[in-house]
Amino acid sequence: VSTQSTGGMKKEELIKIIPEFNGLIVRSSTKVTSDVIAAATNLKIIGRAGTGVDNIDIPAASDAGIVVMNTPGGNTLSAAEHTCALILAMCRNLANRHTELMNGQWNRINGVELNGKVLGIIGLGQIGMVVAKRMAAFGMKVVGYDPITPPEVAAKNGIEFLQLEEMWP
Repeated sequence: VSTQSTGGMKKEELIKIIPEFNGLIVRSSTKVTSDVIAAATNLKIIGRAGTGVDNIDIPAASDAGIVVMNTPGGNTLSAAEHTCALILAMCRNLANRHTELMNGQWNRINGVELNGKVLGIIGLGQIGMVVAKRMAAFGMKVVGYDPITPPEVAAKNGIEFLQLEEMWP
């Protein structure tokens, strides 16, 4: 098996080289249009690294006998960790501290502790649940809303379920 990275490649460039491909793995930024699929004479499968497949022309792929698959949940942990990192950075005002440091200033870090604070999560799907678990480890009380996830599921995950109006009056 040989691989080739096509990151940042323009559609015209991809069309030139895709006839030699048996499989194609894309992220959301790569658009697999009907033109690309028509040029993909050996392609058997298109894999989408992520949840959605809106960047792939599904009818054109189906007509060409090409299987399209995605990886739901494949980036759940990464997205949740990124969310937690941004919450931590915001609480400690790290963007401003970085700018000050780059300007030769060494100021005391101010910010707030997470322990005892309330985190509201709108969307208790896979990512929301992982964020809740991780932030609860910091001693945060987690409240949440989701139009699909039942309150019992939220409770089992240590989340106090609230209606959207209660979270965002």
